[in-house]
Amino acid sequence: MTAVLPPTSLVSTCDLCDLHKGDTSGAFRVLPPVFRSFGGRAAFAGFVVTVKCFEDNTSVKAALESPGHGRVLVVDGAGSLRRALIGGNIAAAAARNGWAGVVVDGCVRDLAELAAAEVGLFALAPMPLPTERRQAGLVDVVVQVQGVRVQPGDWLVADADGIVVMAATG
Repeated sequence: MTAVLPPTSLVSTCDLCDLHKGDTSGAFRVLPPVFRSFGGRAAFAGFVVTVKCFEDNTSVKAALESPGHGRVLVVDGAGSLRRALIGGNIAAAAARNGWAGVVVDGCVRDLAELAAAEVGLFALAPMPLPTERRQAGLVDVVVQVQGVRVQPGDWLVADADGIVVMAATG
């Protein structure tokens, strides 16, 4: 059973893994160690909102330009390394609108601007090419990030040691 965590709580991912190492329910999940930190916050936590898109950041931009209320946007970009889903302007909007962080299963750009934005941001790699806006993605759906299930309302914690996701209630 997973404990309910308040949105202001930031427990290290290592401590959470120690606490849940015997969990076999699937409520506690660890993302693979393929993500790098690009944002101005090295650690963050919050309730999850999801976007599923492919090389088109229309829905990512719309989400991060809305009030974040300390939440974390998880973007299932299908691991694409061909286009950046977040750049400096969108990261600045996320910080301005109160998002705790963003996890992108894809690429980002404008690294100096990302590092200056007061928001956590983990992604696979930098890529200078922007997306082409063709169609909106899916919002608030269950996604697969590097093979790990993430759903809206989950609790996500990210820090220098990694990223963990767990059911918000037990």
